[in-house]
Amino acid sequence: MDETEIVRLELHDFRNIESIELRPSLDGLTVVQGENGAGKTSLLEAVVYCSTLQSFRGAPREAVVRQGCAEAKLRCDVLAGTRKVEIEINVLPGRRDRAWHNAQRVPGTRGLLEVLRTTLFTPDDLGLVKGSPSGRRDFLDDVLAKSHPRLGTDRAALERVLRHRNALLRQLAGRLDSEAATTLDVWDDRLSLIGERLATSRAELVEALLPHAAEAFAVLAGGAGIFNMRYVRSWEGPLGDAIAASRREDLRRATTTVGPQRDELELEAGGLDARTRLSQGRQRCVALALRLASHRLMTTITGAAPVLLLDDAFSELDDATARALVGELPLGQALLTTAGELPPGASPKLVVKLANGRLKQ
Repeated sequence: MDETEIVRLELHDFRNIESIELRPSLDGLTVVQGENGAGKTSLLEAVVYCSTLQSFRGAPREAVVRQGCAEAKLRCDVLAGTRKVEIEINVLPGRRDRAWHNAQRVPGTRGLLEVLRTTLFTPDDLGLVKGSPSGRRDFLDDVLAKSHPRLGTDRAALERVLRHRNALLRQLAGRLDSEAATTLDVWDDRLSLIGERLATSRAELVEALLPHAAEAFAVLAGGAGIFNMRYVRSWEGPLGDAIAASRREDLRRATTTVGPQRDELELEAGGLDARTRLSQGRQRCVALALRLASHRLMTTITGAAPVLLLDDAFSELDDATARALVGELPLGQALLTTAGELPPGASPKLVVKLANGRLKQ
């Protein structure tokens, strides 16, 4: 099976980093150590940005450009199987990013994802379990976009339809004439088509993830019971019928009340609701299991293991869970950031230190 490997990462004026170059170990674990605020997370954020043109922190592009600078420049040399690709990105505040593969312009993220995929672990992953349903939907959509780039466009299409439909509902202020009804019918048809397709894709993804997640959870939280998850739609029957039935309520509330934007991913372990009934330690095991499952599934679907990124992912784990996670980490390239000691059982191929925006081996 092929692997995706980062040969070289070069950053200029990204976040608090003026200029830096990292050549990680091609096979195995590279550890980046440094004090809090040294830029360790920014380093991994740049890797993800080279794949998605987005910050995994949810920050706008203006925030990733170093203060006082006109733009940020990223370069990521990737070995995808036997193919060598040079990814170059210019981040321009107030304008669209410019991206290139081997000096050829790339119009969008689909082209980037076909070359570089990543799996990210962070302490914030606890929000996948404890947080709102939107975070779990985002998790599913992120895996869909990385494993099936074509399907990943459905999420963006849904957001466009909802934006226009909700704007129309607000404009109508509860009053519907024949002309407005015709326009609303058009948006309803689009919502039904895209929504059904996206919900079906998510449900099929959950079925594919489940065995991987259950296996990982059993190792990470031995004795905590069987892990299960299910995708729950916010409507019954055909989506088109549900949208038609909710029109009066949508007009009253000036928003769309049914559709995949309101669906839920339910998680449980040992028959208990993971969000409300598990200890925080067990919840972390659920979150880790989901990340491991997504990595394994993407590897199976695409035929290439994503680059594994671990942003201080062991800081909140007890020794037993940390050791179990190290044992479950898949083969291939991995980058781990830490402000403290290495996790129990870790055997890095390369250790570098980050301080004041500079790397030292």
